[in-house]
Amino acid sequence: MSPKNIQALDKARVLELLATGANKRDLARKLGLKGSDRILLKRILKELQADGAIEGSPKRGFTKHGELPEVGIVEVTGTDDDGETLAKPLAWESNEAPPTIYLIPPKEGGAPNLGDRLLARLEKHGEAYEARIIRRLDRETSTRVIGVLRDAPATGWRLVPINKKERTEYALDKEDLGGAKHNELVAAEPRSGRIAGFSRVKVVERIGTMDSPKTISLIAIHDHGIPTEFPAAVIEEAKAAQLITPKGRSDLRAVPLITIDPPDARDHDDAVWAGADEDPANAGGHVILVAIADVAHYVTPGSALDKEALKRGNSAYFPDRVVPMLPEELSADLCSLREGVDRPCLVARMVFDKLGNKKSHTFLSAVMRSAAKLTYAQAQAAFDGNPHAGMESIVKKTLADVWEAYQSLSIARGKRDPLNLDLPERRVILGEDGKVASIAYRDRLDSMKLIEEFMVLANVAAAEALEKAKTPLIYRVHDTPSKEKLFAFSDFLRTLNISFAKDQVVQPGVFNRILAGAKGTPNEAVMNDVVLRSQAQAIYDPANIGHFGLNLAKYAHFTSPIRRYADLIVHRALIRAFDLGEGGLTDREMVALAGVAEHITMTERRAMAAERDSTDRYVAAFMEDRIGQSFDARVTGVTRFGLFVRLAGSGAEGLIPIRSLGADYFNHDEKRQALIGQRTRVTYGMGDALAVKLQEAAPLTGGLRFSLVGAEDESARAAGKSRHAEGAGKPRKRSGKDRFRGKKR
Repeated sequence: MSPKNIQALDKARVLELLATGANKRDLARKLGLKGSDRILLKRILKELQADGAIEGSPKRGFTKHGELPEVGIVEVTGTDDDGETLAKPLAWESNEAPPTIYLIPPKEGGAPNLGDRLLARLEKHGEAYEARIIRRLDRETSTRVIGVLRDAPATGWRLVPINKKERTEYALDKEDLGGAKHNELVAAEPRSGRIAGFSRVKVVERIGTMDSPKTISLIAIHDHGIPTEFPAAVIEEAKAAQLITPKGRSDLRAVPLITIDPPDARDHDDAVWAGADEDPANAGGHVILVAIADVAHYVTPGSALDKEALKRGNSAYFPDRVVPMLPEELSADLCSLREGVDRPCLVARMVFDKLGNKKSHTFLSAVMRSAAKLTYAQAQAAFDGNPHAGMESIVKKTLADVWEAYQSLSIARGKRDPLNLDLPERRVILGEDGKVASIAYRDRLDSMKLIEEFMVLANVAAAEALEKAKTPLIYRVHDTPSKEKLFAFSDFLRTLNISFAKDQVVQPGVFNRILAGAKGTPNEAVMNDVVLRSQAQAIYDPANIGHFGLNLAKYAHFTSPIRRYADLIVHRALIRAFDLGEGGLTDREMVALAGVAEHITMTERRAMAAERDSTDRYVAAFMEDRIGQSFDARVTGVTRFGLFVRLAGSGAEGLIPIRSLGADYFNHDEKRQALIGQRTRVTYGMGDALAVKLQEAAPLTGGLRFSLVGAEDESARAAGKSRHAEGAGKPRKRSGKDRFRGKKR
């Protein structure tokens, strides 16, 4: 490389060119790089990506962090209060909210419909973007709107969308109802024309009546496009599956492996056993077996079962149902490690010393017979010295041995110091009528931690074994926090008088010490929330960057193939690498791992979003008859439009709109994560304890709206004087032209 090019090739110059919309090829050309000179550019791009300054990949192209490329695919999301069409980027890797995109109406071809995907040229104006349509893109399925039908005598038939981001209703003619009735949840597709100014739709699927509590989960399932019906070919393959024979497998049926799961578990894909290592050179050490259902034996590459499992990516769990990745013939029967029956399995055999350090591991293709099906509570009672009556002595012995092994593993885990977040999980308990009976936090038992640690170690062993065998696999990776998030985290800690060097090499232990300092204080819960938000999201990837949260260099998912396709890929890789039988990873699969990883990352996030939305809707339904009641709450989020709060006890979360905070005008201090009264200097920040009153509960969208106790009286006394009451401080409505071309701010 010439001295001139070396001088030109610095991070600032690369960022400058990326800001103009240059891709990797453009960068090399504009910088005059050829041949091996491009290696330095590749290294700089990786460094910028690690710094959080840019996003993307060599395949999709790079952009500056938080910015969109010059040309990209967008999806129409609705309209704003001014009637302008809004869109969102289809690919957005940041954890932050994507920028607003305003769509310029096409000169011909008609306005795009909700959900349409468009290839568009994007131009940045301030914090927002303007999109000009290049061409419309075909979609695999028709654009659908999920909503509830309403029949009002004054207005006629209307469809109220379940998506809270949609700000408008849709209209229907009677002939477009498809037999659906008032208060029924339906899927509808756009039709040409408008009725009384509303876009017109027609019903294409009747989902259920809103009078049934079970419809709550269906809303989330359909809203997020989770497949629910198995094709006939898939069911046929599942029903034709045959029981295995032990031939060619290690026979572990005499080993008292046990399953430990939640009481409502419908499938059992992992079993454990531990015992003292008989090797004199490893005194005090342990042998641990983690046996995992051999799903690869039944779900073979390219089969109808395999294609459907990949399409779903994972199972999704709701308070009233499971949407499984595999049909019940497999997930709840042939692949489930049921008590007292023979089942095929892949086994991680791991040897640890007395301090919990792993000495070796091997993988076996085996047949097992579960000695007991236990719940976490039953296992915990045995650990506490109170096993339930009738428990067999051999099961008691296994429980005692796995507990002893766990104690030594805890020593090594403490030295590893993975991220130690305490995030209580809400549990929605339904009554026999399908309605919410109660909402509470799940108990966090040592038996759960034991199973988690056994599974983590088996996952590590799988990743290490495959990497050593040079067999491609899909890793579970978790990147280090971005500099942008660490800066925001540091700003928040400063409000609590806690120092945090922004430029330090951060490790999980740094966060753990901060969490330990908040233990037992009013900031304990919010500190866990803030630390969680500072983290990157874990993804699947055939390229390994390690797992930051677990503080592990190599990690893959091996332990749940019944409900995760990622684990099935790892099983196939193990079968191929160690000649464990049929059903190994194929050459065709190996070259497609990047696309599979991207897809199952998407399906995982889709399921998580649907599960969260379903829980929110159940909570809103539970709270609906508590409107007007007061609750103790803490602030969990601060935005320019209000405070997010979480109720003590139930963990229900909702919004206090900024207009409900009283008569003062409140400014949003982003660094302090607080709302500050302009006149009174009253401050509301993260972790603040508040007394709140429930004003609205919307089961359709899952929204809860609160006010501060007493704030209504203050607002009433100051009516006409408050800037909020008079509308002061609100942005005026602007046309599309002056939104972008007015005075720059």
